[in-house]
Amino acid sequence: MTEYVPPKVWTNDAENGGRFASINRPVAGATHEEELPVGEHPLQLYSLGTPNGQKVTILLEELLERGISDAEYDAWIVNIIEGAQFGSGFVAANPNSKIPAMVDHSGATPIRIFESGAIMMHLAEKFSAFLPTDTADRAECLSWLMWQMGATPFLGGGFGHFYAYAPEKFEYPINRYTMEVKRQLDVLDRNLAEREFMIGDEYTLADMAIYPWYGVLITGQTYNAQEFLEVESYENVNRWARQLEARPGVDRGLRVNVRWGDEDRQVPERHSAADFK
Repeated sequence: MTEYVPPKVWTNDAENGGRFASINRPVAGATHEEELPVGEHPLQLYSLGTPNGQKVTILLEELLERGISDAEYDAWIVNIIEGAQFGSGFVAANPNSKIPAMVDHSGATPIRIFESGAIMMHLAEKFSAFLPTDTADRAECLSWLMWQMGATPFLGGGFGHFYAYAPEKFEYPINRYTMEVKRQLDVLDRNLAEREFMIGDEYTLADMAIYPWYGVLITGQTYNAQEFLEVESYENVNRWARQLEARPGVDRGLRVNVRWGDEDRQVPERHSAADFK
């Protein structure tokens, strides 16, 4: 191969973006006028069935599973391949044009929340659930939540892109990101060797945030890289992942805002529990 020499000034070449070239651009802001739909519940979620979207829907379904009826929500799909994230309404909800975004209409003035970790903290604090009140446990939970927010770009944006989605496979980036993904799996495995859940014997936001990335990697629903990564060797992560996989709230959360795969399980829009039937 000819060595790539960066030009003095970078210019966008959409052809180099592969199958997801349409979802990225080097400027922010709206490309078209498109208002967001609003359903009957105070909580309005605009998302897609990706790991970052699933973190939030898992939490919402776990809140409902716990009997917190005020956590009922409307989930609207945002088709990022078609550029819906660049509509004026979505940009108003999230100026970064990434899913998920939420608007909370429960107060006198609607509140926008963007970034999946921020949405999870908002909901946990709003309903006093899944975020420990003990100072030490809260700090541990938030540390793992922020670990997930900072670590998983290597898994999704790095490993997943170059291993599964890039138009061509190159050894250097695949090796680079595989090294980091395996290190992170080892971090999780060592932590879970001594704990049932991420912070101990309490199921929290930390588990819900990490599972759609690393748990689903174990259970085989992303990248088809289980053999390549030798995921079965991380015994404690496997035990934890299978434990979460069996939870009804997790199962429902994984199905919301999905438009691909098993059609019998897809719930592109969710407005009530009846949508799962």
